[in-house]
Amino acid sequence: MGGTSHFVHRLASLTAATRACDPSLEGHASRVGRHAEAIAQRLGWSEGQLSVLRLGATLHDVGKVNVRPGLLQKPGRLDPDELSAIRAHPVEGAWLIAGIPAFEPALAYVLFHHERWDGSGYPTGRAAAEIPVEGRLLAVADAFDAMTSLRPYRERLSSDEAAAEVERCAGTQFDPALAQIFVEAHASGEIGTESTERLVSIAV
Repeated sequence: MGGTSHFVHRLASLTAATRACDPSLEGHASRVGRHAEAIAQRLGWSEGQLSVLRLGATLHDVGKVNVRPGLLQKPGRLDPDELSAIRAHPVEGAWLIAGIPAFEPALAYVLFHHERWDGSGYPTGRAAAEIPVEGRLLAVADAFDAMTSLRPYRERLSSDEAAAEVERCAGTQFDPALAQIFVEAHASGEIGTESTERLVSIAV
């Protein structure tokens, strides 16, 4: 019981710190988890894999707690140094959870969710199947939620517009097979932008 309590407390502390550094992230992790799970369900992932996915979605932006205050909310274009600072958050997140046995299964989600299928992503510049499937899957869900959420630097897209953008970027930004599964799940109503947030359950 003590181990479970410590895990929940540590997870709550990290997620609260992430929201505090960027209020626009409120609800983001749970929505990303739901979108990603819709893809994973279609892939036939086991409950164990889904449990790790939920954890990964919850923690994927935790590295933003180490980004300079105010930078995440800056309106307008970022200069190269600012962009580099924000793009460090996957590595910062990996450092934060490394060595915590309960969180280490989520490492691939945290470190690789901004890699791109064509190799132009960050932080490692891996391409195609070199990117762990966890990162490729979360990249689609994360981008969709970012596009359909209001951010300081741009207007949000509608759900249909964002799904069309996922389809357009298949084979460049996104794993084409996973992008197609996402588009099909969206068309069937399995993925939306509902504002009602549910807690992401984490199996311990």
